[in-house]
Amino acid sequence: MMKRLITLILALPLAATGAKAIVGGAEDQGPLASRSVMVLSSNGGVCSAVVVARDVVLTAAHCVTGADEHRVHFRDDAGEPVLIPLAARAVHPGYNEKAIQTRQRSIDLALVRIPEALPARFERATLTAASPAKDATIVVGGYGLAREGDAKTTGTFRTASLKVTEPYGPSRILLWTQGSGAMGACQGDSGGPMASGALIAAVTSWSSPTRGKSCGGITQGILLGPQKDWIDRTLRAWNRAASWSGD
Repeated sequence: MMKRLITLILALPLAATGAKAIVGGAEDQGPLASRSVMVLSSNGGVCSAVVVARDVVLTAAHCVTGADEHRVHFRDDAGEPVLIPLAARAVHPGYNEKAIQTRQRSIDLALVRIPEALPARFERATLTAASPAKDATIVVGGYGLAREGDAKTTGTFRTASLKVTEPYGPSRILLWTQGSGAMGACQGDSGGPMASGALIAAVTSWSSPTRGKSCGGITQGILLGPQKDWIDRTLRAWNRAASWSGD
């Protein structure tokens, strides 16, 4: 299992300079990048995650289920790959792994604790319990594919600015966003931040196809505000705490 993870890491580029991103976005080394890491699975899965404590990240539940092993991943200051095993994992009790196929409700969230602190260059993200309004701008970020089918474009943090669409009215679970043209999350961006200004309002859980491609349509996330109690209770059990706007 570890051999598969190491092979996957070696296939990820140090950078993808000049590549368009997250399908229609751009490489971003700003604050969101310092608050995000990757999560890798022994079955070849690649995801993103949000740093909520020195040794805890928040991601999508499907990123840390369905495989024998998972690792938090980043590159050190010398550019060398780092793989950290999980010390603890908490999957939201409302997660349904077959929700998309069965069109059922699912809260696709998980918290992961690692046995050591992340390097000092990583910052704890500030979360918000507020739900963004329709037409508000959301910045979605992640380490996923910039070009569909091109694994070499995975591993660089990228962002894109999207608009809240609310196709079914305000939700207590989901945040729907869409860009102009083909723009949005792609494979590997699940679990990454969906930011309202400097605050994380949701984490990416799914994206829809567009124009004959598997990415670039609607980017969907799990709103954090409605799950604040679960997030806080889980972190308290680990003697940790999230930073929430207004606290």
